Amino acid sequence: MKRLLLGATALALCAGYSTAAQAEYTLNILHINDFHSRFGPITGTDSNCDAETDAAGECFGGVARLKTAIDGKRSELDGQNVVLVDAGDQFQGSLFYTQYRSEIIAEFANDLGIEVMAVGNHEFDDGPEELAKLIDATDFPIISGNTNVENEPLLAGKVEGTHVLEIGGEKIGFVSALAEDTDETSSPGENVEFDDTITSLRTQVDALTAAGVTKIIALTHVGYTHDLEIAANVPGIDVVVGGHSHTLLSNTEEGAAGPYPTLVKNPDGVEVPVVTAYSYGKYLGDIVVTWDDEGKVISAEGAPILLDASVEPDAGYVARLAELEEPIQELMAEVIGTATEAIDGSREVCRVEECTMGNLVADAMLDRVADQGATIAIQNGGGLRASIDAGEITMGEVLTVLPFSNTLATVEISGADVIDALENGVSDIENGAGRFPQVSGLKYSYTLTNPVGERISDVQVLVGGDAWAPIDEEATYKVVTNNYMRGGGDGYGTFAEGDNPYDFGPPLEQVLADYIAKQGGEYTPYTDGRITILQ
Repeated sequence: MKRLLLGATALALCAGYSTAAQAEYTLNILHINDFHSRFGPITGTDSNCDAETDAAGECFGGVARLKTAIDGKRSELDGQNVVLVDAGDQFQGSLFYTQYRSEIIAEFANDLGIEVMAVGNHEFDDGPEELAKLIDATDFPIISGNTNVENEPLLAGKVEGTHVLEIGGEKIGFVSALAEDTDETSSPGENVEFDDTITSLRTQVDALTAAGVTKIIALTHVGYTHDLEIAANVPGIDVVVGGHSHTLLSNTEEGAAGPYPTLVKNPDGVEVPVVTAYSYGKYLGDIVVTWDDEGKVISAEGAPILLDASVEPDAGYVARLAELEEPIQELMAEVIGTATEAIDGSREVCRVEECTMGNLVADAMLDRVADQGATIAIQNGGGLRASIDAGEITMGEVLTVLPFSNTLATVEISGADVIDALENGVSDIENGAGRFPQVSGLKYSYTLTNPVGERISDVQVLVGGDAWAPIDEEATYKVVTNNYMRGGGDGYGTFAEGDNPYDFGPPLEQVLADYIAKQGGEYTPYTDGRITILQ
């Protein structure tokens, strides 16, 4: 494993430091974040991995590999100071969660030996009740210093603001914060409030410092950009261990968002290391921090450990997962509704024109987030991988249509950018490209014989639920799509450059299943002329 020593930068934190004159304290911090119930392995594109692909050595992560890696590090560091922390978002993201909810999370998290966890926004996806169940079932504290739950009877007194562990004879303080917009991205209910992150963390740090704690770790779920702001604006924090943005930091891997650790100067001019470890258990974060006897960080080094095929899955965990998967196979066979006619998801249709599967999926997406201000849904036709026959609709069929483990994503863009996105969507129809835009809350026409970039016309948006009006190129629209497209996939760079992006909504397949059930269990496929082809 490659390690990065801060060297001159770290030593500058304490001019005149002498190793002979002062006692050091070193803590090995192992960390995960945004696991999202991915108990099984994942592919290189973060989709669920099947047994054949895993056997071929092409998969990553999974709780069985995570167990091996954690136990291996603890064995390697026997006699040293080690702590395992989780920066939040264990909930939502696989059929394991759909089947078992918090029960399976508590089982594995307890056995892995997590010692402190931050509340993630998705811990509220099933309301306060499921988070309360998780807290009751875990052997470790789940903290969030800026989350006020005292008016929520299910959570009052359960969520600690800060926590102190004694490790190797030293008090290690943990402060925490959750994204302030959690009420918009999850379902905490009206009784839970979220305070200003920076102000809250300053108060938390002051309280721990007054109690004599000199080593403080911020365990956050606000995203990498906000973690950098925290490090820059809250004195007294020694390390930031974050989650929420699914960010990869690395000194060696191409495409990383920054170095591991990323160093940020705080208000006192002290460099604070910031780390996060991607998501889905693909990596185990591993940072080693050393303090001098005055509680000042003098070095921080480490690298995320990639859990690839070289990490042998723990045999006991593999066996346990096999047991847990049995009811999931039953879930695949679960009937969630009926289709009065076949729902066409064929590539020959959905990559060229309005199709019934495209309408169903786009309508389901928009319905899910309409109360959050979204008015337009755009789904790539290539993300629809199958049709559904008339008759009973099973969860297995839904997963066949939407096999990529995509999540609902939102972004704010101008009307002009919406048109640009549609132009991208129809730019390669001749080759059957998957970028073709299936839509909801939107109408458009396109002329295939026109040059690329000049094909879209007559774009209209739904106003008030029943009237159509020309799109306003200067206005801002909240668009719901999937996380792949929001990140620029299929050429949708407009989405990647938009404002207030959020990629971590519920799984798209669950959104579709819920929508079908919401229709009373019976769905009649239709087209309504929302996409017109001009000659």
